[in-house]
Amino acid sequence: MDKLGESAKIHNMANQETILTVENLGVRFGEHEVLKDLNFFVQKGDILAIVGPNGSGKSVLFRALMNLVPFSGKMKWTERLKINYVPQKFFVDAELPLSVGEFMEFKTKSRSKIIETLKSVGLTEHHDEHHIIHHILNRRLGWLSGGQMQRVLIAWSILDNPDVLLFDEPTSGIDVGGEETIYNLLRKIKEERSLTIILISHDLNIVYKYANNVICLNKKMICYGQPNEVLDPTALAKLYGGETAFYKHEH
Repeated sequence: MDKLGESAKIHNMANQETILTVENLGVRFGEHEVLKDLNFFVQKGDILAIVGPNGSGKSVLFRALMNLVPFSGKMKWTERLKINYVPQKFFVDAELPLSVGEFMEFKTKSRSKIIETLKSVGLTEHHDEHHIIHHILNRRLGWLSGGQMQRVLIAWSILDNPDVLLFDEPTSGIDVGGEETIYNLLRKIKEERSLTIILISHDLNIVYKYANNVICLNKKMICYGQPNEVLDPTALAKLYGGETAFYKHEH
């Protein structure tokens, strides 16, 4: 792809570390072709957003990146990377007798590490350890609000110090104000922990503000590159069809 080649030149000039290279990736379920000829790379420290309509293959791409579905083409991650995934939705029955603390202990028995991680995702505004212990750790998972559950899942995902986080629409079901807060949190933990983030997003304004690269996906790659350069009305019309409204985030 021309754009991939151009981006690769920029990448080489910048001399940054590429942690993922994807070439001619395709996924087929029987006779149904879900993804075709995807080419892109991810550098260490990137925030890569994946956008596209429902049924465009975004979640299937995530599954391929985690080697959970068969695919054609080539995909190469840097060796010994730790990759964690935060799902779009995580339903827990209110009657399930599992507290936040017990859930976190599946990964570590260190109470201090659990508390520090819960602090880092903003589960208490003033970093009050007493508040976390009595109002968060002991609360059943099924009793959390949508925003609290999102933060607990993020805390769970960073507890074992991953290199890469995959987020499948991390703000699904959260109001717009909460959305902005969650994305600010993602950027904060990315910078604090030197993370690389790949996320699926439904909000183009969020993509403009937080992502340094974007993949426009509708079974094949419609566009790929920096949001301000590739997310133009022509690409969005191809992506979503018809007369697509175009909203550009103003910095």
